[in-house]
Amino acid sequence: MRETASSLAESVRNKQRTAEEVISAVLDRLPTTRHLNAITHCDPEHALASARAIDKRIHEGLDPGPLAGVPVAIKDNFCDAGQPCSCGSRILEDYQAPYTASAVEKLRAAGAIVIARTNMDEFAMGSSNETSAFGCVSNPWDLDRVPGGSSGGSAAAVAANLVPIALGSSTGGSVRQPASFTGVVGLKPTYGRISRWGLVAYASSLDVVAPLGKTVEDTAIALQVMAGPDPQDSTSIDAPVDDFVRAARQGVAGLKIGILSDVDAAGNDPLVSQRVREGAALLEKAGATVQEVELPASSHAVACYYVLAPSEASSNLSRFDGIRYGPREPAKELDSLYTQVRSKRFGPEVQRRILMGTYCLSAGYYDAFYQKAREVQSLLRTQVNTLFETVDLLLLPTTPSTAFRKGEKTNNPLSMYLGDVYTVTANLTGIPGISVPCGLANGLPVGLQLMAPHLQEGRLLAAASVIEQSVGLLSPPA
Repeated sequence: MRETASSLAESVRNKQRTAEEVISAVLDRLPTTRHLNAITHCDPEHALASARAIDKRIHEGLDPGPLAGVPVAIKDNFCDAGQPCSCGSRILEDYQAPYTASAVEKLRAAGAIVIARTNMDEFAMGSSNETSAFGCVSNPWDLDRVPGGSSGGSAAAVAANLVPIALGSSTGGSVRQPASFTGVVGLKPTYGRISRWGLVAYASSLDVVAPLGKTVEDTAIALQVMAGPDPQDSTSIDAPVDDFVRAARQGVAGLKIGILSDVDAAGNDPLVSQRVREGAALLEKAGATVQEVELPASSHAVACYYVLAPSEASSNLSRFDGIRYGPREPAKELDSLYTQVRSKRFGPEVQRRILMGTYCLSAGYYDAFYQKAREVQSLLRTQVNTLFETVDLLLLPTTPSTAFRKGEKTNNPLSMYLGDVYTVTANLTGIPGISVPCGLANGLPVGLQLMAPHLQEGRLLAAASVIEQSVGLLSPPA
């Protein structure tokens, strides 16, 4: 499935082939990607039935939608009625969703066909896809390396040409980071741009639904389809939905782009910094003005994030107790039941973050940790808004390095957390961000990240398109 979503949909609409033929080809190829461990569940009968329904609409002369017959994969923390929703955790391994997430419904309404559910870090807690209860996903570029997380399965499915679009979620960089590691496009929209209804919560004030795509245009189409207010999600934004596909073609002439001064920080891979600088030069050549800027509070962003996100997680995950959600274990008393279920069924990283969050919210530590983190978040928002008074976009690396080897950071959580140093700012401030491939370093993809003011995804897509046209699409070795 090396074709883009836009070309696939056009061929199905023009009756050059049927949606059933497209989906059958993907299902035939699915077994050849098992070594990636990117897929947790596939329902071939349901996918083929959906394809036949699209073909019937076309035969009757009805509009099948902008994603007619396009196969998509969805991260395993999105509800889809009658399908499993494990969140990469043993505590939900037998759970089936009773309803469908709004984002998934909108994709289907646009003609997309959900082909599979993708592996992920347990409850989206991780930056490597190594915390999944169902095993680590392999990076299609190098099977010994991680694909990034937590949406590593979705990123790998797109990078391996299984699907042109996949659905992920981002709490601190969980779509942009795996997009960078696997050489695809990952877009984190403005907080509230896409409804979170049906997305299992990690940290509710930071979570966003986010698409990954083979191309910038595919990602723009996915955003176009899913964006908009939702009465079932009070945090969704009632704002006009722009023509993102058209915006992606506008170019960057006249835009002012600020490149963060710490692009060449000591902890960064020099080749990553070099590729990002080269990407900035491409934007300048296309008519943008590039200048160095500073964002002092960003040095505290990771610490801030790893107080706020675990604090919210400790509350959100309290429902997984063997009574409301999760299998019940034999126990003589309620506290013993909680202890047995959560100790047996939650993985080490989830337990670590729950304990961190509970500690930060406890009496005597709330002011010292949680309240202080909120103050840093407020300062970061102020500095970001001030920057956007002088520049139209911020440019920085997506990650400090290329994809690292499996097990390399497993025993060093702090090193793993620092991999989010460039992505958490967008989640903490609610602004949109995108990662687009800007070349290779030692044979592995490098992602260039752009951030924009609230609701200015069009600017991001336009700048990302310039990079994509200059660098070209990246494909992993056969």
